[in-house]
Amino acid sequence: MSLPSATLLAQSALSGIFIGGLYGLLGLGLSLSWGLLHNINLAQFGFAFLAAYICYQLASVGHVDPLLTLALIVPVFFAIGVVVQWLLARFRVSPLNSLLATFGLTAIIEAAIQWIWTADFRKLESAYTTQKFRVGALFVPVPELVTLLLAVALSLGVWAALRYTDWGKALRALAEDAPVAAAFGVNRGALALVLSGVCTALAGVSGVCLALGFTLTPAQIYAWVGVVFAAVMLGGLGSALGPLVAGIVIGVSEALTAAVASPSWSPIVSFTLLILLLLFRPGKA
Repeated sequence: MSLPSATLLAQSALSGIFIGGLYGLLGLGLSLSWGLLHNINLAQFGFAFLAAYICYQLASVGHVDPLLTLALIVPVFFAIGVVVQWLLARFRVSPLNSLLATFGLTAIIEAAIQWIWTADFRKLESAYTTQKFRVGALFVPVPELVTLLLAVALSLGVWAALRYTDWGKALRALAEDAPVAAAFGVNRGALALVLSGVCTALAGVSGVCLALGFTLTPAQIYAWVGVVFAAVMLGGLGSALGPLVAGIVIGVSEALTAAVASPSWSPIVSFTLLILLLLFRPGKA
């Protein structure tokens, strides 16, 4: 078996970095919800695809710039996240039951998407679709670059908020020891509502990125679950930067595997990395 050229390997690695940025962006809200609120919120994937279809509709029919749709999607999805968290808290849903409940919500979202947009493939054609520029021998597509920049900016922003703001310190205290944090006056309910809103808004941003670079179909919701779960587990629950770093590692590994061996081997990469993590560092998962 002959090895691909250096240019092909470099282009594959670059593509892996871009898709890894999307893995990290999709996993950011799940990581925060799981690690800080102890809610395994699978509805993040459903909300991401719902945002992608809303972006598609506004851009295709309303001729709105896809990135400008964030001005509507982010606040609306923040409000939806607040409502979802209120319902989970109202009925005292346990972490395991949150997995089941939000999976059911994802199925409802998928059915709603099929009812409104049907199961046909949808592709957003915008001014960004064909834009790319060249850096040496490598091509950089603008939609993928925008996704990576948003993923990096949002991950760094969330990391800074958790580390340096009173809100972030209170959230970390709740995750460590909720009764003690409550004894010092930390309002878990209010913080949980805000964080859930932020997580769902992040899902909305990732949905716009999905619409920019991928063909959409409702059934694809579940195709992202496994690899994003792996990125979240590898990056660490509750971590802001971990899912991004892990996502890029997985993305580059998958892309190089596809270039050197076969694309059919790519899905094995993320789960192999996850299994190795569980074997050698079981306390991290």
